Amino acid sequence: MERRPGQWVYGEGDENTGLCAVLSGALRLEASAGPQRDVLIGIAPAVSVFGQSRQRGGGPRIVTARAGPISTVLLVSDKALDRIGQQTPEVWRAMSELVYDQLDAAVHLTAQLLVLRPRARVAMRIALIAQDGVAHLAQGDLAELSGLSRKAVNGHLAALAAFGIVAPAYGRIRVLDAAGLARIASE
Repeated sequence: MERRPGQWVYGEGDENTGLCAVLSGALRLEASAGPQRDVLIGIAPAVSVFGQSRQRGGGPRIVTARAGPISTVLLVSDKALDRIGQQTPEVWRAMSELVYDQLDAAVHLTAQLLVLRPRARVAMRIALIAQDGVAHLAQGDLAELSGLSRKAVNGHLAALAAFGIVAPAYGRIRVLDAAGLARIASE
């Protein structure tokens, strides 16, 4: 299915679970941070798969997924996964590995956000999102993903640009020095 910018793919708490494959574009992953407040916690770029199965020990959807740019997604419902699993039982091992990988990524991201200095958090988020040397990301979204103000992120981006590591532009950040970005992200 194709989704326009901002259009929901599914919402946090939805009972209909399964896999979501991003075929083109990117999805914004948002989580509730209390009543009436959702926060951007991640970007799922094209050619990524995420989700969980309620029928195999999971619960309702954990995040809200909505299109960033125009995006094409493929949803594989729990019923479809059951049918696939009857023909190809290995699918359940793959699902278990996917859920483990998602948990591993969430735990390590949390740890990084807790210990990294602000500039390193900005660099880390750019490095995680960039594909083919470009992070398609608004500066306001980068601020939210980094837990910083937009003004602080703009200052860190200006410093990274002065070091020749990135080139910020409207709605995207071009990575000029991936090794330098990785070095700063690990400080």
